[in-house]
Amino acid sequence: MGETGIENQIKELIVELLFLTDTSPEEIKDDDVLAETLAMDSVAIFQVVAGLEEEFEISFADDTFEMEKFQSVASIARVVRDKLAAKGGNA
Repeated sequence: MGETGIENQIKELIVELLFLTDTSPEEIKDDDVLAETLAMDSVAIFQVVAGLEEEFEISFADDTFEMEKFQSVASIARVVRDKLAAKGGNA
């Protein structure tokens, strides 16, 4: 998986899970603040987190859940890569 592979998967997941019919994954920039650009609230973030857990077969423990880690595609990708590395996957 390429350097932007995880970012692309996250963008596709966001568009799919949040039913963003007017937004394509390509329109979402890695550093966009999702709360501002896509009006994502905490409920939407939790939907995305659940999707990430399923997509990447990782788990986000409640005690490590910090909203600032889910502000942008780039920050989400860092968390996903850390989780994949911790479980011995290819990050």
